Parts: sequence; structure tokens; C-alpha cells
Amino acid sequence: MYVGRDMSELDMMDKKDWKDSELAHFHQSFQQITPYLNEEGVTIHREIIKEIEARGGLKSDEASYERGTTPKVD
Repeated sequence: MYVGRDMSELDMMDKKDWKDSELAHFHQSFQQITPYLNEEGVTIHREIIKEIEARGGLKSDEASYERGTTPKVD
């Protein structure tokens, strides 16, 4: 579950100042409502994607053949 700043606060900040968890949460949220986004929403989602790419992507917490997982504590 996401616990953090809401979009009204984050919207006034540069995407470079967002935490990885904030980028991941809002990217997933925007993905789910993509068909309903207006032009402004699409622009915000593209900016989020560009920032994620600029940071080298998001870290995956899923296990794979190369590595296991570590427990996350909320």
C-alpha cells in the first residue's frame, strides 16, 4: 500500500525530486486509467515515464533465477 505525498503536492514539484516509490505508484495508477486520461494526464504520465527511464528503471522486488527477494517492512 502506498503511503506518501499525494498528487496535489507532487504536481508542484519537479519529477527529479520525487521518490522512486512515488514514481512507481503513480505510474501504475496512470497505467490503469490510461484510456480515460485527458491531454494533461497523458503529459504527466509521459513525464513520469521519462523520469523513471532517466533513473535507469524501477527496481523489481520479484524473485528471479538470478536473485531472490528480501522482505519489505512497511
